[in-house]
Amino acid sequence: MLCIVAAAFAACKEEPKPGEQAAKAAVEGYGHLIAGRYADYLAGVAGADSLPAAYREQLLAGAKQFMARQREEHGGIARVSVVKYVADSVARQTNVFLLLCFGDSTREEVVVPMVEGPSGWRMK
Repeated sequence: MLCIVAAAFAACKEEPKPGEQAAKAAVEGYGHLIAGRYADYLAGVAGADSLPAAYREQLLAGAKQFMARQREEHGGIARVSVVKYVADSVARQTNVFLLLCFGDSTREEVVVPMVEGPSGWRMK
């Protein structure tokens, strides 16, 4: 009897919606950026695994420079939250709207296009 109840409960458990998964991946990507884990951030970008080494190094340097500028101008990015997401299930793409909250109390909303691939959601 217990097995039947457990199976029924498992069947009722909802899978996260694709938009929710994309939003979670976008926040995770920015979390890597904030923490200074630039290689992990870049790993969350679609197609980054097939980039030439020299271009990859340029992108990593650009991410470091971006974060240095944010620290200098705004006291860094303190936190990131999801405002909303707009999913296109046919194109398997989702635009995630994030709110960046800076150390100096300013805020900025950014749109992060996300695409779904074999290894999950990645930033476009």
